[in-house]
Amino acid sequence: MKEYYLKDFSIYIGNDVFEQLLENLIERSYSKVFVLVDEHTEKYCLPQLTKYLFDINLISIRSGEITKSLTTAEYIWNELLHARADRNSVLINLGGGVIGDIGGFCASTFKRGMDFVNVPTTLLAMVDSSIGGKTGIDFNGIKNTIGTIAQPKAIYINPDLLLTLPQEELVNGFAEMIKHGLILDRSYWEKIQKTGFDDWSKIATLINGSIKLKLEVVKKDPYEHSLRKILNFGHTIGHALEAYSLKHDKKPLKHGEAVAIGMICEAYLSKIKLDMSNKELREVTDFVSRYFPKYSLRTILSPELIQLMRHDKKNEQDDAINFTLLKRIGKGSINHVCSETQITAALNYYDSL
Repeated sequence: MKEYYLKDFSIYIGNDVFEQLLENLIERSYSKVFVLVDEHTEKYCLPQLTKYLFDINLISIRSGEITKSLTTAEYIWNELLHARADRNSVLINLGGGVIGDIGGFCASTFKRGMDFVNVPTTLLAMVDSSIGGKTGIDFNGIKNTIGTIAQPKAIYINPDLLLTLPQEELVNGFAEMIKHGLILDRSYWEKIQKTGFDDWSKIATLINGSIKLKLEVVKKDPYEHSLRKILNFGHTIGHALEAYSLKHDKKPLKHGEAVAIGMICEAYLSKIKLDMSNKELREVTDFVSRYFPKYSLRTILSPELIQLMRHDKKNEQDDAINFTLLKRIGKGSINHVCSETQITAALNYYDSL
């Protein structure tokens, strides 16, 4: 088992992490243990956890981004109240990004804060969303509008849980691994390119690399005052597309799919704003396009999409849309305002591929 230790929490990685989880729960003498699941993690992942934990209170919600709402948060708070949770209780978030986001938000606000731990079950959650303390819900159709930055007591990553996932969910998480290489480490990007996504056993060896890169950023800027904004590459356009798709599409874009589109568009903006080379733009475009299906933007209502971007939490000035861009592959750069004309050109670039 591998352990990464930060000031406020530890991350444990290995096939035996549930033994460590049990030890830590006993050591902290929690009054009650709650486990938050959705219908998928309840069926496929909970049985592996309950081999070690017996006396638990289960809270089950529906899967999907649409669940990350105030209504669901109220349901979770009510369940905690009815079961007489107190500030010496703990909530285990067993699931992907949605479970981690809303579970962490509910725990960090219930009775002004109870402990929670994350047990990520998707690749996206393992390498990105479970790490760093961002919690929250969507509100009025806008991603992550309401939330907190609250660190879990610990994160327990068991790569065996990935065997329960369909291929499309694994690819969904691959987008964030690609992002880490593009913004932080050219050599990691090259390793990702060389490995590709055709052999899962090789991809598993890259998980530690992504975790280490994200931890380095979170350690330096836990509250996203400056450097941590670098992790938002692909997300200004990506989050807007994800919210738009959730509202308009029968089969909404997954987070990783939306971020993949966002990375291609924002790589184009990097060429316009920061003179990233045409060669590197093509390198990003070709590799990302290889793994993520094309999504037609021709029916997109651009004013609605732009309006969603205006609500992005990274914006610091009225009407200005803020981006994290690339000076070059492996070197991200924060706080770049792009015009509607430039954003539209980036969307047209993607649509022309």
